[in-house]
Amino acid sequence: MSKVVGCDVGGTFTDLMLIDEAAGVIHVTKVPTTVENQAFGVLAAIEATGVPLGEIDSIVHGTTATTNALLERKTAKVGVITTKGFRDILELGRRTRPNPYGLTGTFRPLVPRDLRLEVAERMSAEGEVVTPLDEEAVREAARVLDGLGCESLLIHFFNSYANPAHERRAVEIAREVWPNRHVTAGSDLVPQFREYERGVTGAVNAAIRPVLDRYIQRLRDELASRGYGHDLLLMQGNGGTVSSSIVAESAAHTVLSGPAAGARAAAYTATAAGFPNVVTYDMGGTSCDVALIKDGVPQVTNEFHLEYAMPIHVPMVDIRTIGAGGGSIASVDDAGLLQVGPESAGANPGPVCYGRGGKRPTVTDANLILGRLNPKGLLAVDSPVSPEDVATALERDVGKPLGLTAQEAASAVIRIANDKMAGALRMVSLSRGEDPRDFALFAFGGAGPVHAVALARELAIPKVLVPVRPGITSALGCLAADVRHDYARTVNRLVQDVDEEEAQAILEGQVEEGKATIRGEEIEIEGFEFIHEADMQFQGQSHVLRVTLPGTEIRREALREEFERAYWSRFEVDLPEIRPVLVTLRTAAIGKRKDVSLKALIDESKRAPDLAGALKERRRVWFEEGWADTPVYDRDRLPTGVRFDGPAIVEQLDTTTVVEPDNRVEMDDDGNLIISVPISAKGYA
Repeated sequence: MSKVVGCDVGGTFTDLMLIDEAAGVIHVTKVPTTVENQAFGVLAAIEATGVPLGEIDSIVHGTTATTNALLERKTAKVGVITTKGFRDILELGRRTRPNPYGLTGTFRPLVPRDLRLEVAERMSAEGEVVTPLDEEAVREAARVLDGLGCESLLIHFFNSYANPAHERRAVEIAREVWPNRHVTAGSDLVPQFREYERGVTGAVNAAIRPVLDRYIQRLRDELASRGYGHDLLLMQGNGGTVSSSIVAESAAHTVLSGPAAGARAAAYTATAAGFPNVVTYDMGGTSCDVALIKDGVPQVTNEFHLEYAMPIHVPMVDIRTIGAGGGSIASVDDAGLLQVGPESAGANPGPVCYGRGGKRPTVTDANLILGRLNPKGLLAVDSPVSPEDVATALERDVGKPLGLTAQEAASAVIRIANDKMAGALRMVSLSRGEDPRDFALFAFGGAGPVHAVALARELAIPKVLVPVRPGITSALGCLAADVRHDYARTVNRLVQDVDEEEAQAILEGQVEEGKATIRGEEIEIEGFEFIHEADMQFQGQSHVLRVTLPGTEIRREALREEFERAYWSRFEVDLPEIRPVLVTLRTAAIGKRKDVSLKALIDESKRAPDLAGALKERRRVWFEEGWADTPVYDRDRLPTGVRFDGPAIVEQLDTTTVVEPDNRVEMDDDGNLIISVPISAKGYA
């Protein structure tokens, strides 16, 4: 029996969940994120539980440190050593533009041209040496880049995916003269073809490696000085965890660490509730993240773009993020159009109703004006602000320019925000060929359950699932995540020419490498699981489809049939005259950690005997049909198995759930709220 902690750092709040297995209780804390150094917020959240660090057995941490560093370009100074003639590969890119129309838009590569040096070497696409490596040139280039003040170094050689010998030797030479350990080999991170994507991913890794290393080292030192004696685990963007002792070496894998924790929690909770297929919807204070869970597994992509010209080709949960959160600022632009986000009030000063000096109205302020939020129940309020003052801000910035009252302005803000989020939900499902009507909507985050039913109605999704602790679900995801490492090897051959024994050897080698890495981390696991996949395409196409392999055994005919089946499922097109190509073989090595009991999230002692016992008050709440006298329930007091009809407001410490007039609500045995949403005949709105 142990005490385990999951901690997720968001743009506005740092959420923490501590499960004490021996006592069968949990501690939940939510503190403002300390933007200047996220470690301070993590430590404050742990201290707020009242449990000494010396008694905690495991801490799993989801962080936005690397994502924020990239978005804000607060990264380390990077130098690149590359093959002679390929200095500009990071800028040439693909045939895309910053803006879809016109010739406007700017692009700034992570590494400027004067910090990209060339050396003589060349490998062929078959992995044969064309030009030997000039070792002295590598040594001199490393010295020059060090003298120019570079803190991190990337070695990126042409065709290194086919044969990494030159790249690895260059790393050995560079480390002889480089002043720190921040040396990245592109082929170690992405052993796949496509020089531009591999180079940019390597540059991303090099740019954030020192940032992550310093952050993790500070946090580890602080935890150790306060009595914590175990390893710190970090969430990765693929939905798995990794030991903090090696995480900085592959820092690019931690981009989207926090949102991936939310997707992992959604998969874990929804599957246990009998909903293995869900669209996840995490609305926090700064942004909204959506993802797709199919058959209980978060969908993973290897073609993630953080922003224009920044492809990060490492496995990540396929998450779409938009700037629509509770803190998104509402304003009217010069054209007289209402805009919501992407600018956010963040944690400081926050929405007007937080009383921290915020003057510009936000989505949270609009919800408060419409009676959906209780002004006395808001977290992180420094100086209480009256609803009248909030209404004044809304009327000033939105109402007067549009000729609306404060309440009309608030409803308009909510509608615009909902439209943006519905668009993101459509993209994450329809772009994969999936109909959102075949899924349930899993709503979490501090603001997610407030808007969930309206989004479900917009998308014709029949069920909404609101977990027990929506505001700290990502922290639960940290606890529920397994250890995971992903491996890939480019094959790039026609299926008819694939050597079956060689392909099988690749997968078996990736299995053994995964086992060795996980064992080396010395993380307690209960067993191994391996997922094998293949990236495939028809000859002449540029984009790939991923198919799942039943095991390490490869048969050409079975591979072709599986790809054609996947292609038909996605496009409903049969192309028997075109030959399929096996591009990449992938293996996810997973170390299964102990399951987290969802029952521990419920405090049965607080349950009322019936629905009436959970009633807190009644108040006027605005819905699309207009204002309605609405019961407000305390979620902690709702009895298990209770059923009731909307309209209703369900309040708890970390969020508020809005139930519309025509909804039906049921609480299952794990404490999840399952809301049935009537679907109109028109289908999609």
